[in-house]
Amino acid sequence: MEVVLADTLLSRCGDRAALLRALSAPLSAERAEALRLLLQRLAAGGPAAAGEAEALRRAAWEVALERCRPLLRGGEGAAAGSAERLRAARGALRHCVQLCGAPLAARLARDALAELAAGGGAAAQEAAVEALVAAAPRLEEPELLSRCAAAALALLREEGEGEAAAALVAGRLLPALGANGAALPRVWEGLLGAGGAARAGRALLALSALADALLPRGPAEPGLDARLCPRFWRLVQEGLTERDGLCRKRARYLLKRALDLSGGQRAELRCAPDGGHEPSLFWWSAEKNEQLLHLCPSCCWLFHPSWHVCIYRRMFESENKTLTKEGILHFLELYETKHLPNSFVFSEFVIGPLMDALSESSLYSRTPGQSIGACPPLGMKLQKFLATYLTLLPEEEKGSFLLKFIQKMTSRHWCAVPILFLSMALASVPACKVLGAEGLHALRDVLQCTMITHQILLRGAAQCYLLQTTVHLTDVEKVSFPEVSSFLLSLRPEESLRRDTLLWTELCSWLQVNDRRFRKSVTSDFGRQEASSLCQYVHSLVGEYLKIPASERENCFMPDWFEAKLVSTMILLAADMEQMKNKCSGKSNIEWIELEAFLNPLLDVLMKLGSNAYIPTLKADKSLQLLLKLLQTRWLKCSNAQDVLFFIWKSLVTPVESILEFVLRRLTTNELSTVGDLDRCDLYLALIPELMNLCLKVNLKKMSSIRNFLSSLISASIHNLQERNSEKELKLKEQIRKVAGMASLAAVCEIMDGELEVHLESLPSVDALKKFISFSRFNEVLKKPSYIEEKNRYYFFHSSCEEKTSQGWGKIVARYVRDQWICLRFVLNSFGTLAQGCEETSVMSLSMAERSKEILQSALEALSILPSDQVSPVFDCMKVLVPKLLDSSEALCIEAFDLAWKIISSLSNTQLIFWANLKAFVQFIFDTEVLAVAASAKGQAYTKIKEVIFKLIDLSTTKTGVFNVVLSHCCQSWIFPTVDERSALTNAFLNAGNYSELITEACVFGTVFRKDQRPIQDVHAFIENLGEKCAANVVTESTNRDDHFVRICAVKFLCLLDGTNILHKTFMEDIFIKLLDKDELVSRSRTRYYANSLQHRIKNRVWQTLLVLLPKLNQNFLSGTLDRVFQAGFSNNQASVKYFIEWIVILTLHKYPQFLDKFWDCFCYDEEKLKKSICTFLSVLAHFDIILQNTSEKKPALKKALIVVLQWCFSHNFSVRLYALIALKKIWAMCRMLHVEEFEALTPVIESSLQQVENMHGTGNARRNWQRIQDHFFFATFHPVEDYSLETIFYILPRLSELAEDEWISLSRFDRFTDIPWPAAFQWCHSRTELRELKPSDWAQQDMGSHLAEADSQTEWTDVQKKIIPWKNSTPSLDLEMAFQDRAAKLGKSNSRLIVVASLIDKPTNLGGLCRTSEIFGASALVVGSLHYIQDKQFQHLSVSAEQWLPLVEVKPSQLVDYLQEKKTEGYTIIGVEQTAKSFDLTEYCFPEKSLLLLGNEHEGIPANLIHHLDVCVEIPQQGIIRSLNVHVSGALLIWEYTRQQVIKQKQQQ
Repeated sequence: MEVVLADTLLSRCGDRAALLRALSAPLSAERAEALRLLLQRLAAGGPAAAGEAEALRRAAWEVALERCRPLLRGGEGAAAGSAERLRAARGALRHCVQLCGAPLAARLARDALAELAAGGGAAAQEAAVEALVAAAPRLEEPELLSRCAAAALALLREEGEGEAAAALVAGRLLPALGANGAALPRVWEGLLGAGGAARAGRALLALSALADALLPRGPAEPGLDARLCPRFWRLVQEGLTERDGLCRKRARYLLKRALDLSGGQRAELRCAPDGGHEPSLFWWSAEKNEQLLHLCPSCCWLFHPSWHVCIYRRMFESENKTLTKEGILHFLELYETKHLPNSFVFSEFVIGPLMDALSESSLYSRTPGQSIGACPPLGMKLQKFLATYLTLLPEEEKGSFLLKFIQKMTSRHWCAVPILFLSMALASVPACKVLGAEGLHALRDVLQCTMITHQILLRGAAQCYLLQTTVHLTDVEKVSFPEVSSFLLSLRPEESLRRDTLLWTELCSWLQVNDRRFRKSVTSDFGRQEASSLCQYVHSLVGEYLKIPASERENCFMPDWFEAKLVSTMILLAADMEQMKNKCSGKSNIEWIELEAFLNPLLDVLMKLGSNAYIPTLKADKSLQLLLKLLQTRWLKCSNAQDVLFFIWKSLVTPVESILEFVLRRLTTNELSTVGDLDRCDLYLALIPELMNLCLKVNLKKMSSIRNFLSSLISASIHNLQERNSEKELKLKEQIRKVAGMASLAAVCEIMDGELEVHLESLPSVDALKKFISFSRFNEVLKKPSYIEEKNRYYFFHSSCEEKTSQGWGKIVARYVRDQWICLRFVLNSFGTLAQGCEETSVMSLSMAERSKEILQSALEALSILPSDQVSPVFDCMKVLVPKLLDSSEALCIEAFDLAWKIISSLSNTQLIFWANLKAFVQFIFDTEVLAVAASAKGQAYTKIKEVIFKLIDLSTTKTGVFNVVLSHCCQSWIFPTVDERSALTNAFLNAGNYSELITEACVFGTVFRKDQRPIQDVHAFIENLGEKCAANVVTESTNRDDHFVRICAVKFLCLLDGTNILHKTFMEDIFIKLLDKDELVSRSRTRYYANSLQHRIKNRVWQTLLVLLPKLNQNFLSGTLDRVFQAGFSNNQASVKYFIEWIVILTLHKYPQFLDKFWDCFCYDEEKLKKSICTFLSVLAHFDIILQNTSEKKPALKKALIVVLQWCFSHNFSVRLYALIALKKIWAMCRMLHVEEFEALTPVIESSLQQVENMHGTGNARRNWQRIQDHFFFATFHPVEDYSLETIFYILPRLSELAEDEWISLSRFDRFTDIPWPAAFQWCHSRTELRELKPSDWAQQDMGSHLAEADSQTEWTDVQKKIIPWKNSTPSLDLEMAFQDRAAKLGKSNSRLIVVASLIDKPTNLGGLCRTSEIFGASALVVGSLHYIQDKQFQHLSVSAEQWLPLVEVKPSQLVDYLQEKKTEGYTIIGVEQTAKSFDLTEYCFPEKSLLLLGNEHEGIPANLIHHLDVCVEIPQQGIIRSLNVHVSGALLIWEYTRQQVIKQKQQQ
């Protein structure tokens, strides 16, 4: 109608220019809209007369510059302006340019560009952009076009506050420039040109806005084609991998537009490659398109690899770890194609995103079908992929790729599991010489990364594989021996590289094969040789090591241990390599010429130590360090005189006297005078036990020298400690001498406390030592000297870890106090109390108890002042003292318990010192005599010890391995007590009964591992299964800290018990009762529990232990407890628990058939009780032949069994009938075998019934279930007597009953736990082969009640919610005849301002649901793409006639841009449901009253070309994995939230 009015007005108006001027002054909203409409009709009309056309152009020029531009700038009448007037002014300005052409366009462009250059705020910027939008299509001047394009791109690139400007440019200006064929190339070059290209997000925004020009939907016109530009495709690929969802959506939109355009043209198109021989980034061929769909996998790289990289990268960066893992596995499977691309992009992708994704430990989990200990699929495929990829790479690129790969492993803190499998993958690469010195240094850096983890076994395994990588991939001609030795020294001998491993042999073999091929070192003096041999290097290394420059001869600092470790390791490697050479050459007598040459320089120095007082201190220190390192290499049993170590020891025993003389002089005279000398003191004391072991192994005659040395050392140390200072001021030299003296006595006491083959108690000075300790004051503290020279403040060396730490006087004092307690421990272990070790009346005047109490009080004081890593000797002393004071000073003993526990609990997060202190704590608290005395009194100490037990168990749930230490110590001390003269006990096993809670809790101990813990456990099992192939298994000391070892220890302890021993018998009966109590407690606390829950696992462990104990129990005890077993059968149990209960019942009845009467009573309960358990007892009857093996009167029992079973064959429940029939089949076969005459009358009935069971269930589930239950392992294969074994109880039955894998305990784990041995002639270990080879069945045992018979007859439900159409049963109304669009208003519905736009949705079901939701919550209108949807059956089924009460508007998807702009002018806020970087959370967004909700397509969401038209993006907060809601559900959530907010506002207004 408006168009008709405008055309009529123009046709009747004589002066159109005057009409335009009249309408434009003043320019109100109505006048502006009329002016826009008239200009539109004039621009759309045909050509006018020359004079009139010129007048119209002048009028249009004036309107544009004098009316529209000032209005847009905010000038004339702007204060009273409205959105409608501004929209009309923008439209009028565009039509003015159409009338005036290029001159006005140029004028507007220049003014707008000047305004943009001058700045002026967002309003001025928007006005300038609108002017450029109007001018852009008619611009012709190249210079102006370039400036406009540059201005648009500049606004597009603005960061921070430039988001609004970028959206305006993309939504308005770029489409206008795209419509100008001359401007489009300039915009394109600015976007994707070599210099100053926009970042991906903004560039994709611009390209989406230009999509209609670059990728037209209709027939393509000659001109710019984005598909032919590689930079365009690179940008699309970058967008596809962006983390911002909006960038990815725009990239997908552009990709789809390009594919749609190519498919419509059906012509061949190829984008030129970037360079080289790579495939094109985009290639389209209509003829070959169908063929490409059927290409074999080996041709998958026909397309450019970067497209595959985009897909994989997006999967790798997904928040869904399952998707990430699938992406990695699929990528690694590309090795099967044997056609991996050789491109820089692919290599960088492997080193970058792939390795970043591989850093997640949870990805290395086993698949459900894999057995425990198998290599995870990711680990296997990673090895194959890396090996294949390296094989396919050109030789010149292998080294650089591997170097980057290894350097990437050092660029972050890796967890133990990923770095292990990456190291394993490197070790699996086929041998090739590609790594030089830089690669060796990178591998050494990786070794440092492995030290971060506390997983010792995994850490050691990673070191082993990194060493294998070095052996396989190093080019020896590019590395020197110093570089190799430096790398080897980064390996820890206690974790990976040790002499008694295959890895050491492999290393020696590698050195032998490549000897004389290594690069000559720059500092070597091997003459002019181009290569060097290992023996030459080691010979030079030893010489350089012992060569002391004149400038350092008087150096008071201790040398670094690094050099001694390096030299000793290389000596052993060179000697073993020479031995390997001699064996290969067939020599039987080895002369050890080379090894002798290595040792001679060292032996020369050692021989002179005792006689030459002028040997430089540094040289003596270095020689003794090297000696100590060589002596500590004693892992091999050297019974063979031809062994390397035997020759080394034989050589090193020669200078023993000289060394002892030197050590004695240094320790007892005034030569140790500085703080730094305490490091030397530790070195000398560490040598003493090593020299003793050396003499015992090689030359016993030297032991006399050792004895004389120790005697002299004791006497001199006591003299130094008793010497009093006559001067007032304390001197450092004297205090250091006392510290060294006490340390010497402590070292001697530790030697005598040890289990050595030679007895040293007979030494004459030992009595003096005991007397001195008896008279010493405990916790004596050395006062700090008045002056300590700064140069003497050095570092203190701890021989245990060989680390340098800052040595303060406080640490020296703590060391001094600790050494006192070490000496006191020796005396207490010898006499039990100090009063027995002395004769002086001053000491004897105190009673033994008082003296012990005094010492215990001093021990508590020591615990409060000593560092936590030095309290172990105090615990050992308290272990001796507490039993003597529990009766007289119980409160003091309890205080000792509390303080000791406080120390241990505070160390739980300290890995290095926790375990040693825990062991000392356990030996103290759980000492045999401490436990016995506390139990005999049954006082507070007894209660406190039990409290400590449960505290330790709680601690073990968070720190794996704590309970293991406690239980192993207790079981060993109870079953294998040590002979102790001071013990007043007659039988240590009494403690087991007094503290049976410990064993009870151990039998059911075990946590449910979290998902993040399971990969660690699985990888541990995998490494352990490798055995000797992985040196870490040989070298790493087994800590038995796995939770399984707690139960294993308890079970092996129970297996050692003897049923004929009264104490053992009583203990086992007590455990049996307590375990039954625990089962009943769990059953009462949770009447229903889920499979593999903690309750299920506890019950399962209870019955496993009861099954272990069963053969050791006698008839009298079982007679009183069997009823409780039957009662447990009545409980609601999981399948695995039922099997164990049934097994126990079968074995009990088999051994004692006289209990059958009690069993028959179980069938006499009412149906309510039996409905949960009848299948359990019927399963027992299915093994009735085994039950009756030991009874002579079989017929009465069979008669009773037949009567019972026949009753249940008629049960209403199908499962019960199946169990009854399987039992009937077994019992009837026994009756026929025994020819029971009483049942002849029943023969036809029973046999026909059984035959009917076999034949009548011909179809459906009934026949399948009957076959499945017959094939089930418990009835078909399992033999309760012959299969009784630990393997069946703890591994096979849990596996067959589908218990969680971390509940399976294999027999190898029992064998691996050696703390408790197997009983002699123990037979119940292995299961029969038939049972071991079975796989889990698909039949799950059920106990279903008869009430479930009702469910069989019920029909399947159909509707969850009844859909109500209220007018179906009412009288028809005349209102139903009204048009759909008028009904809502006439029925008085609330006038909501919410418009729901669903034009992009194409599924009738979603539209029907939205229609129903919109009507219920009172939306003002629902916009759909086509009104034909309302005729669809699916739409009507979901809408339930809502379309009759809701205004529906048809807006096609292609019309949405104009519709949204129109609604914006009406004041609506355009809201999109989309996840973007700046989306609002639905719970935080406040909806305006006039809201338009735009919903996206089911698959694509909101198209990229519409997103920049949105005012706001709102996203729904999600907690799940799939991150996607149905569009109807999303819309319903936002509609409800809008309604909720409006309802609250209305209530507040009222």
